Parts: sequence; C-alpha cells; structure tokens
Amino acid sequence: MSHKRIPKRKAAIAVGGVAALGAAAFLLPMANASQDNASGATAAPKTLKATGASDLAAQLQQLLGQAFAGSYYDSAKQQLVVNVVNGDNNVIVQAEKAGAVVREVQNSTSELAAVAQTLKTKATIPGTAWAVDPKTNKVVVSADSTVTGTKWDTLESTVQGLGSNMATLKKSSGTFKTLVSGGDAIFSQVQDGTVRCSLGFNVTASDGTPAFLTAGHCGVAAKDWSDSETGQPIATVDQAQFPGNGDFSLVKYNDATTQTTSDVNIGNGQTVAINQAVDATVGETVFRMGSTTGLHDGQVTGLDATVNFQSETDPNGVDTVTGLIQTNVCAEAGDSGGSLFTQDGGAVGMTSGGSGDCTSGGETFFQPVTTALQATGATLGGDAGAGDAGATADPSATAGDQAGGDQIGGTADPSATAADPSATAGDQSGTGTGDETGTGDATGTGDATGTGDQSGTGADDGTTSSN
Repeated sequence: MSHKRIPKRKAAIAVGGVAALGAAAFLLPMANASQDNASGATAAPKTLKATGASDLAAQLQQLLGQAFAGSYYDSAKQQLVVNVVNGDNNVIVQAEKAGAVVREVQNSTSELAAVAQTLKTKATIPGTAWAVDPKTNKVVVSADSTVTGTKWDTLESTVQGLGSNMATLKKSSGTFKTLVSGGDAIFSQVQDGTVRCSLGFNVTASDGTPAFLTAGHCGVAAKDWSDSETGQPIATVDQAQFPGNGDFSLVKYNDATTQTTSDVNIGNGQTVAINQAVDATVGETVFRMGSTTGLHDGQVTGLDATVNFQSETDPNGVDTVTGLIQTNVCAEAGDSGGSLFTQDGGAVGMTSGGSGDCTSGGETFFQPVTTALQATGATLGGDAGAGDAGATADPSATAGDQAGGDQIGGTADPSATAADPSATAGDQSGTGTGDETGTGDATGTGDATGTGDQSGTGADDGTTSSN
C-alpha cells in the first residue's frame, strides 16, 4: 500500500525503519492444520502458528488455574508446550485434548514470582535484568558488563541463596541501555541538541485522532516531534511511561487530518501489513526493524522481564522497567523504538533497550504493544485499507537496494533473503539514519529520561549498547 500525503509536508510516517536489511532467516509459513485424534484416546498435539499457540496458552491458563506454570512455543515442532505443577490428572487430559504438549515441572508460577520479588528487594542493581524462562522452569538473571566487584558479589550471593533449582545467573555482553534513536526516524530539538527516536506503530487515539506509539523514554526526553531533522513539529506527546511499569509513549499528530498507514516499512519499497496486536509467546520467531541495523529476527526468550537501567540523571540511581519482552534479537544504538512484529502481521512490541550488537549477538527488551494500547486507550492501525496498491515486494531484496526515505511500496515478506551484511547504515539516503553525525550520539538528551550517551557533540557510531 502507498503512503498518503498532505501537500507541502509528509503526513504519513511509515511504521518501522527504513534502513538496510540485516541478516534475516528464511521462514516457511507455519501450517495451521490440527492433528486431532479421531479416536477417543489422548489427542496428538496440534500443529499451530505462534499466534494460535498464544491463544491456546491463554485458554489453558484459565483451565489449569494454579497448576499452570507457564508455556512456550516449540517452533521446530510447531507445538505449544504447557508446564503444570501438582496438576489434576483430569485437567491435564483436557489440556492434552485441547492440543498442547503437557509436561510436569517443579516450580509453580507463584514460587517463581516470589523469586522475582526477592531479586527486586535484594538485587535491584543497575545493569541487571531477570525474567522467567518456561523452558527451564527457572528465573534467569542477567548481568551486563558494568556489574562487577561488590555489585556482582551481591547479585551472585542473592541468586545462589535462591537455590540452583529456582534461578540461574549469566553474563551479558555490552551494557543495558535505552538510547533515543532508531527506526523510521522522528526528531525533536531540545536544549542539548537533537533527539532522534523511532516510530513504532501508527494508532488511533481514544478520541479518534491519529497518533503513534513509540518508546516511553522518548516521550520523557522530548515533547514535540518532527518527521525530519530540521522540520517543524508534526506531533506532540500525549502520554509517556518510563521508568516503572513499561516503556511507551502515545504521540498525537498535530493535524487531525493526517492519514497514516498500518504497516511496517522494511525498506526498498517493501512493507509488512500490520493487522492486529498480539501477545508474545516464548519460543516464537519475531522480527525487529531499526534504522541502524535494519531487519533482524530471533526468538522470544522471556516475558514480564524486569530491567534495571543505570540512571544517567542520578549517578547513584537506577531506572527499573517491568513488564517487558525479552528476546535474543540483536540491536544496536539507533534501533531503539523500532517495531517488533511477526511474519503474518502481528504487532508485538517497541524496542526499549538491551546489550550486545549485531556482530557478536546480544539480547534486547521490548515494550508489549498490547499493554501500551490498553494503558493509553488507543487502537492499532492507520488508514490501511484506502491506499493505492504498491508493487509486489521482491523477497530477495538486499541491503544494497535500500535507499531509505519515503519507501512507497507494496507488501513485503519479512523473512526475505538475508541482506548484504557488509552494508552499513551510512549507505542510507533516507531520513537521517546512518551514523547520525552532527546530531550527537543521542547523548546529552538522555536515554529517554534525558540521560543516555547523549553529549550532543559526537556521532553515534553504533558500537555500544543495543538500542
């Protein structure tokens, strides 16, 4: 579908990024046929898409009650695996008949929640994060490169005190940070320089006006946003949440007649139509789009994650964010705020922060779209159905073909052939992506709280921190 425009300025900002395509794996469409056992015996597990697995998990959580101890999607077998503890056999049989693989585990949901509460009380240390891993039935605690000395000793002793059967501790590369830059770029001029963030998804606000979702730390950093680095503001922050229970902002377009598109722009005139907001499922494959590294894919590894970012407004403080999606999708500086979505058009999240890079790998955390929509009262989507049909996307497009900018085009397959990994953001001619020279490395304005690495004088080389 094509973008619509209001004379004299771009009225519709494409959702997601316009940068070079990163390495993205081929994905085959998942079968949706069930394998119900025609006999009265125990039913064979159903073959499900990830969205179907998420729906089934929600149903079984209600059915199993306190016996439910989490679930995850086995992407290789395309099956939902449900954990149960002290489950009634009749209820378990019902879960199996519903199509899930049921396995008995030791730790209940309440016990794992108690572990997280202990970590919050004893180990809220900048550079740490934790989330329940349903595959291991434990809480996985991560510590970035800044957690050393007495901080590491405190964290290690706390985790050890929880017991090896309850929690595990691992080191993460890089530093957990939120950086105000990324995606299909949006800009704001503040006292210390230019703040650049990424538009996540176009939405309709509760009053019927056009708006978009982005990272909450962006909405805290600046109020007025433009679709070009030197342009006049076209949107104003209406609501912003960061830190605390989420990292999301609702930003309303100043012109109520602005027409927006409900898709993710992955460059080269290719878009992925967004048709619904979906909850993440552990084990499913997701795609992330950002201006620095382009399109990358990976798996969801945890839900309801807690991340403790170092506060850069207070040297002794910490910005704790809860309720995030944890993934092994890589990201780098300049990708923050970008769209996280599924191959079949489900809006999953917006990039919050993380560590590592797209050379050595890393982990990235995302704000769930469903939570942001519920909190703001917005509904997903722009004027998706009225656009002109664009050209059919070529799934073999490479990063070298990405020009950035307006990106008017048709529907794309996000699992297209891997892009040329040697292409860099500096090759983008579009909306001020690339190395961001002259805008500061998103520093000086903060990482959504006026913190971040933002000095307002340097260039974002994208070599540190993940978003």
